[in-house]
Formats: sequence, C-alpha cells, structure tokens
Amino acid sequence: MRRAETIERLYLDFDGFFASVMQQADPRLRGKPVGVIPFDPAVGDATVVIACSKEAKARGCSNVMRVAEARALCPDMVFVTQRPDLYRRAHNTLINEITCEIPVETVKSIDELSCILDKSTIAEPEALAARIKSRIRKNVGDQITCSIGFAANRLLAKVACKMDKPNGVTIWHPENMPGPLLPQPIDIIPGIGKRMQARLQAAGIITMEQLWNSQPKQLRAVWHSVNGERMWYALHGYDVFAMPTDRGMFGHGRVLPPEQRDSKSAAAFSRVLLTKAARRMRRDGFFASKLWLALDMRQGAWYAERDLPSVRDDQACLGALKLLWDKANREIPPRHEIIRVFVNLSELSPANARQLDLLINDDVERQKCEVLTDTIDTLNRKFGKRVVTIGEWTPPGEYAGAKIAYNRIPSAEDFM
Repeated sequence: MRRAETIERLYLDFDGFFASVMQQADPRLRGKPVGVIPFDPAVGDATVVIACSKEAKARGCSNVMRVAEARALCPDMVFVTQRPDLYRRAHNTLINEITCEIPVETVKSIDELSCILDKSTIAEPEALAARIKSRIRKNVGDQITCSIGFAANRLLAKVACKMDKPNGVTIWHPENMPGPLLPQPIDIIPGIGKRMQARLQAAGIITMEQLWNSQPKQLRAVWHSVNGERMWYALHGYDVFAMPTDRGMFGHGRVLPPEQRDSKSAAAFSRVLLTKAARRMRRDGFFASKLWLALDMRQGAWYAERDLPSVRDDQACLGALKLLWDKANREIPPRHEIIRVFVNLSELSPANARQLDLLINDDVERQKCEVLTDTIDTLNRKFGKRVVTIGEWTPPGEYAGAKIAYNRIPSAEDFM
C-alpha cells in the first residue's frame, strides 16, 4: 500500500443537484427556495422534501425534511414534483462536459464523481476546477454549480469537497495534513453514521483527533471487519481502493401517494416495480432464485419471501408476486395503511452458471416464457414505453417505477 506524496484525486459534488436542475429547466424557479417532492404539490404537507435548492438550504431547510417543517422555516418555498428522467439526462450531459477536461474515474452517484489527476492537473488544480466550472456554466447553464475537493485519495478528496459548499474548491495537500481535517466532526467521514459513531464512542473515540491517532487494528475491531482498517489507511493518505463487490439483488421501492395506500393499489405498484427490476436483471444477464416483498405500514411492517426455480421471465416473477400478495392479504388487516412497498429479486446467478430444478420441466415451459419475455423487451425497446405488458400496466403515471436515484444512474429503459 502506497502513501501519496501529493494530491492525486479530484472529487466533485453537484450542489443541490435535483433542485438546481429544476431551476435550470424552469427559469421561473431561479433565485427562489425550491423543494423537490415525490408527489404532486396538491398532496399538501403529507410528504417530505426529497431535495432542496441552495436558497432553501440557506434558510435552514434540508433534504428529507417534512413539507410542513420546510414550509414553517421558509413560507415562500416553491414545491415541485420530481422529474427523474430529467435528472438522468442532466447527469449524462454533465459527465460529457467534465470528460472534455479530465477523464472520469468513477461515477459514485447521480451527483458525485471522482477523477485521477495527471502531472499537469496536479500542478494546477485551481485551473482545472475553474475550467470545469466554466464549461458547465457555458454549455449547460449557470444554475448548476459544483463543489470540488482535491486530496491524496478519494476519501480525503470527498471530505475536502464538503468544506466550501456551495460552488467551492478545497485543496488538501498531504504536507498540510491532518491540520484541516482535525476540527471536523467524525461523522463527516463517509461510512460513519449514527450506529458507527456510537461504536466509536464506546471505544473512546469521539473527536477527529482521536480517530486520527487510533490504530488500524483498533478500527478493524470497531468496524468488525477489514473496512475499519482500510478506512484508517485512507484517512492517513494511503492509496486505498474499494474492493469490488458482486451483484446481490435487483429491486425497487416506492413510497405510495397518500390516496393510494391500500392493499389493491400497493399490489398494482409492486407489479410495476417488479417488472422493472426483472427487466434490469435480464439486461445484466442474471437469473433469480428468490423473490421477496416488504411493506412498511403505519402500524408496523410485513415481509415475506418465495423461492424461484432460477428464473428471469416476467411470468414466473409476477406469478410468485401474486402468491406473496395472497399471503399478505390473509395476514394484514384490511384497514392497515401501506406507506411504502419494496420488491426484490435475489440469490442471483449469471446466465452461464444457472442451476436448473430437476423437478420442473424447465427446458420446455420456462424457455417458452423466456422467449415471450425477450420478445416483449425487444418490442418495448424498439417502439418505446409500454407497447406490450404482462397484464394491465397500473397504476398510471410516467414515473411509476423510476424515482430519484442517489446511488444508481437510471437507464432510459427504467422510464418505459
């Protein structure tokens, strides 16, 4: 493991991305405090602000705040309904612009990315940041701004990126570390949430200085894994890369509109979500051997799962989902309000490692269903939207399955 002697990474975070994209698309929103919400504004206070603009944050508002709280802090806030496909297209446009100045190493989320610096950009990081910001301003628009951090590795660059928001540039040279890091709270480090912070406090680590002065094996014990040790080395400027992980599942979740929180509507939403998850799974070349359905309700939660015979077709997935809903309807009182629904395809296997069930006539029946599903996928890709579906495509709406995605960049097919 090598300790960097100079800055080697750039980390870029778009400021209030979803709200600023809305402001760029609609001039009437510019300069105003804007809150992005999942449902039509007519719903009123019965939802949350998914994202808010720089102007709203300056007034004390924050993401994932209830609309009523945001309205109390900022009575003139303008609430707009999410437009996930617009965010996807904006993301792709911005990546193209940044790539004209420096290759993008990793897209971390829809509004964050990192780059590896070369000799010229290491020598003049301020100039690189200025060129990126200028290109975005000229070719995309002046409403979308970004904060940029430079440091020895990705973790430190990401933390540096948070120091001067919005629209700032922060450079942490290794020879100046850990000076600018020590005054920060420990939860500014990615991976240290409330639970991990509690573990650290139990180990006597409360401040950033105590975290810095800890030992690798000590943090490994706190994390209960090698990730704690890796975090220590990253914090100290070593060139640490995240280990690759295998795909574990394909799933979708959705908060239901207030007027559609009954069992029948939730089941209709879950069919759409599962169809989209299965389509993503096929696109990536996997089969699933388990389906689970989870419901969040005001009165608690409900969960069930069902084994699948290593399938990828819509008929098998939707048939299993119906059986799970039959179980849910037997076990959940009819008046329970369902707030959120999740579906998940798991226990994945790639196409070249598929294990068939000897007790099922898979070679005949399953293959017929797979051919039919592949034909449906082809027709929908060619003609757009939902030319052919298995059963009625309900509930209606452009974004029945797609939503704001922080850690996954939606494909155009997610909006079909």
